[in-house]
Amino acid sequence: MAVGEPWLLDRNSFEQERYAQMLRIARRNGDVRHALDVGCAAGVFTEMLAPHCQRITVLDVMPQAIERARHRTNRRSHIQWATRDIRQFSTAEQFDLIAKADVLYDVNDVAEMHAAIPNLASMLAPNGALVVEPTRDATCRRWGHAAGAETLIFLFNEILSEVERLHCHAESVNEECLLVLFRKPSHSSEQSNRGH
Repeated sequence: MAVGEPWLLDRNSFEQERYAQMLRIARRNGDVRHALDVGCAAGVFTEMLAPHCQRITVLDVMPQAIERARHRTNRRSHIQWATRDIRQFSTAEQFDLIAKADVLYDVNDVAEMHAAIPNLASMLAPNGALVVEPTRDATCRRWGHAAGAETLIFLFNEILSEVERLHCHAESVNEECLLVLFRKPSHSSEQSNRGH
């Protein structure tokens, strides 16, 4: 196991394809002014996203993950780091992109998940994009989580608009997820047609 990459995401073709597709979806309307990367792990996606953002705020509950991601991205000056749980994280800043909010399936139950989603959506700028890449409900339940993709998608659709959905899978039954792009309606409450 590599010291800098304990999750071995660099060597996993499924993870690499998933991150490439997530970056494509996240950049659907071009480069990003300010992004929130939730759950950075070892920083594989952070490293891919960084060149396409003016600023990134990176959040992870594990200090070791933040340190690995900082090392991986060569401590780029346009990245801010926060060791926080997304359920307690709040800021007045608004993000044009929130990526990987699938960490919400780590919460204790669906009610807690449902309570956390409005807080996350409130940090999204008007017409901002939110990309989730959760594993399906059945697999998450097998792993001991309350819920996964289908539940998260349903809850996000209550307050955001789903724009795109992509099914990612590999040969292993555990290597499967849905990549979903949501958009927050603009202040005028009109749905954006940019990028269609």
